[in-house]
Order: sequence, then structure tokens, then C-alpha cells
Amino acid sequence: MIKAVVFDMDGVLVRSEPFYRWRRSSFLELHGMRLPEGFDATGSNDQAVWRALVPDDSEKRERLRSLYLEYAHVHRPPWRDILNPGVRETLLGLRARGMLTGICSSSRRPFVEDFVTTVGMEGLFDDLVTGDDCDVLKPDPEPYRRAMSRLDACPEETVVVEDSPIGIRAGKAAGALVCALRQPDGVWLDQSKADLVIDELHELVELVAHPSRLV
Repeated sequence: MIKAVVFDMDGVLVRSEPFYRWRRSSFLELHGMRLPEGFDATGSNDQAVWRALVPDDSEKRERLRSLYLEYAHVHRPPWRDILNPGVRETLLGLRARGMLTGICSSSRRPFVEDFVTTVGMEGLFDDLVTGDDCDVLKPDPEPYRRAMSRLDACPEETVVVEDSPIGIRAGKAAGALVCALRQPDGVWLDQSKADLVIDELHELVELVAHPSRLV
């Protein structure tokens, strides 16, 4: 039996990467830098992104990272505009079936809470695990293990919903069933390690009632 469904945020609940890319690029240009051609931060986290952008100067990296957090606080994502179709209906459907629901994101807690509050879904999640809550981040399984523990759900009772190979690895390593949300045309992510790939979030409502379809 499935007891809990835990969602990644970026790429699953919101189509946020185009906005994040624009915001990083705009910030870097303000500081005389450019985003490297082909740079892809999908599924990554704040610390890893800045290690990739400024690999050889830790002092400069931390200074820019701190300034970027301030910039990001002012330039908030348009959460309602980038919300994935069917999120609210999916959450309502899962909870009507008795499922616990949570978010497990590498993003910092203020950003995750800002998303949940802005779209008015505070009552639709039982718990939030963020990058601020974990010693190590995805692809390490700790974030998902922490999320399952806080929901009092065993791995075999949990479905993780992800988009990126980093997140899929984390969910699988935590022992959960992993469902990948197929990305829009023009966005390719290796989702081959997921137990199942779905086209729309609302498919989860029926799937949790028939967990054999996930394997």
C-alpha cells in the first residue's frame, strides 16, 4: 500500500528552470560575468551551482552567492504563472485517497515556503523538507529519507515524484518508488532510472491505488 507521495518542487510542481536561468544570467551580467554557454543547473542546488560558476575563487564565490540570495529575494519567481498544470487537483485527489503529501527540495526553505504560500497550498502538504534541513543534498538519499521519516512512511510505502536524474537517483537510493514527470518539448532529461514516467501529474491519483503499475 502507498501511504505518502513526496514531490520535488522545481520541474515537478513548477516549471521554474527558464526563470532561474534568466535570473542567474541577469545577476551575472550586473557583475560583469556571463552564464556559460550550455550551462544547465536542472536538479542541482545552490552550492553546486556556484561551485560550477566560480570554481577557482572561494572568496569571490561566497560573496557572489550571498549577493545572489539578496537578488533572488527581490526577484521572486512568478509562482502562479509557472505552476505546473493540475498540481492542486492532483494534491486534492491524493489527499482524498488518504495519502500524506510532502515536498522534498534542494532549494532553501524561504523559497519553498514562498512558493507554497503564494499559490495558496499551505493546507495541501503535510511537511516540507528543504536544502536548509539536510547535511547533504540530492543525489544523496538523505533528503528523501528525512522526508519519509517525518511523514512516518516506509520507503515501500512512498512514491517520490521527480524530474531530473539527480533527484531520481536520490529517491531510488532512499528506497522509494520513483515516478518521473516527463518534461515539455525541448527539455530532455535522462529519466531512464525511474520506475515509471508519467505525462501528467494527475495520473498519480490512480497510480497510488494500484502500486503494481509503478514497478
